[in-house]
Amino acid sequence: MASATFAKLARSFSSGLWLVAILLLLSTPGWGDEPRNDRQEFRVCADPNNLPFSNRKQEGFENKIAELLARELQSQVAYTWWPQRRGFIRNTLSAGVCDVVMGVPAGYAPVLTTQPYYRSTYVFVYPQKAGYQISSFDDPLLHRLKIGVHLIGDDYANSPPAHLLSTKGIVDNVVGYSVFGNYAEDSPPGKIIQAVATGEIDLAIVWGPIAGYFAKKQAVPLTLVPVPANASSLTLPFTYGISLGVRRKDEAFKVKLDEMLQRKAAEVRQILQEYGVPLVNSQ
Repeated sequence: MASATFAKLARSFSSGLWLVAILLLLSTPGWGDEPRNDRQEFRVCADPNNLPFSNRKQEGFENKIAELLARELQSQVAYTWWPQRRGFIRNTLSAGVCDVVMGVPAGYAPVLTTQPYYRSTYVFVYPQKAGYQISSFDDPLLHRLKIGVHLIGDDYANSPPAHLLSTKGIVDNVVGYSVFGNYAEDSPPGKIIQAVATGEIDLAIVWGPIAGYFAKKQAVPLTLVPVPANASSLTLPFTYGISLGVRRKDEAFKVKLDEMLQRKAAEVRQILQEYGVPLVNSQ
């Protein structure tokens, strides 16, 4: 994306909660499979093309965690597939076609959230061979390097890295990549990491689970450095606790899920580590 366009987008930023922004795109219907109504199943709504989180082949870490919880319930996962575009929550959980949405920000208001089952952060991603030592938004190199950031939603709202870079006057050398990308391609969120590996950009600042998973798949070694905790603020967080979401009336189900997450915490953590998710402690 041209730097002038990025500058315009940077000025339009209104919220640092980019994970929430994805789920707030509720106005336009998408598509999905027929609803399943067997309450003996662990009914999950998920995106069919959104690795490392989920896909139709059930290769994502959220798929694996859903399977773990279903076994604990002596049940099986039954999916309704729906792209995380506009209308996701409204047309899935709220419509009653599923009972659980994996991977929502803790405290996300439209749903009732469990305790977080992991907490992660944005990271700086750059080739090891570059020899950078970047670990702060105040590094002078950021004014010279070609930097990739994710942009969110149909209106390309900005992620926290995009906003913070713009406040520091780092705009002309920033390239925006849609977090949704070309949905006809496999796992579109990973394109930004591939761009680092191929030299299309020098560095990216990316949500940790996306960076950790796709960095491991590149032909060249990449360095991942967590964004420092002091970069976050109440209005511009870079670290998020991630939970399961259920309907607000399903308090008893939420309590049961919390109990399972507590019992299975070690196994959940192992799954996350296998997928390269950068984990940070609760604060």
